[in-house]
Amino acid sequence: MSLQTDFENLLSKLNTEREELRLKLHLAGMDAKEEFEEAEKQWQQIKTKASEIADDSIETSEEYIAKAKIIGEELKESYHRIAKRLSE
Repeated sequence: MSLQTDFENLLSKLNTEREELRLKLHLAGMDAKEEFEEAEKQWQQIKTKASEIADDSIETSEEYIAKAKIIGEELKESYHRIAKRLSE
């Protein structure tokens, strides 16, 4: 599997988790809401990077894709922490 395919799969999973969390947020405490707001900033970063990676006219290096994947992994961890708080 290519690095770009891995990244696209990660992006899809993140979007699913993001939407599920949005549904639960109305029940969340302030801490979870604040963390989600910070995660939203990362979400915007990764969406920008994803569109650049998908744009064939923009040359993206393996390093750029790897850095975007790191942001995605950090965002995934944030989503998991928020989800854990919401299920307590």
